[in-house]
Amino acid sequence: MSKSIIPDIEKVVNVFKEDSKPLDRYSSFDYCYNYFLTTKDLNTDIEKSCLTLGFYLASWGMLRGSSFLLLKSVKYYQPVIGYIASLDKSLWNIDVDTYTDENIKTIIEIYDDIKSHLIQNGNADLTLVTKVILGIFGFVPAYDQYFCNTFRDIYKDQKCGFRKMNIKSLKCISAFYETNHVIIDKLSAETFTTDFITMEETKFHYPKAKIIDMYGFSKGLI
Repeated sequence: MSKSIIPDIEKVVNVFKEDSKPLDRYSSFDYCYNYFLTTKDLNTDIEKSCLTLGFYLASWGMLRGSSFLLLKSVKYYQPVIGYIASLDKSLWNIDVDTYTDENIKTIIEIYDDIKSHLIQNGNADLTLVTKVILGIFGFVPAYDQYFCNTFRDIYKDQKCGFRKMNIKSLKCISAFYETNHVIIDKLSAETFTTDFITMEETKFHYPKAKIIDMYGFSKGLI
């Protein structure tokens, strides 16, 4: 499943990073990820937890157009927050370099559980649920139109359609990382989230899956 090394990863990701200043919408990921990574009890201030997730999703376009979330208040996110609060903090250690069979199974279970708490009446789930998972855990890219188009092209000979969150698509992402791990590891090591209050860098690196997300999303925009 391995492919040739992709030569433009650093260039494309750095273009994305140019639009990730503290007041830019791309930094909504930072504030969301920082919050869920560091907050010990998400239920202590359930309103803030819901608002953090809700604004991240709004900032990333999940409340535009015909989205069913336009008809919901921020209270709608409370069951999802309750579910996330019930999970072990060790899950935040998962990243593309630890896509073991067990961890892939766990990722898919979390996807299905979030879907059951968030999606109603057969509404589309792939982009929305993966956006939630990316913003909260950082261990999978968001399967939006741009990312999926990029990776369908890269893995078209593997018939990996990126139309579902499944074992095959996660294995393709894992293969992409293994082939390009030197540059992905470098970008992850030198890219830190932004603190909401100080607008300075935190001690938290961007997950490797987030770097892959940035590449796939930005490449799809070109």
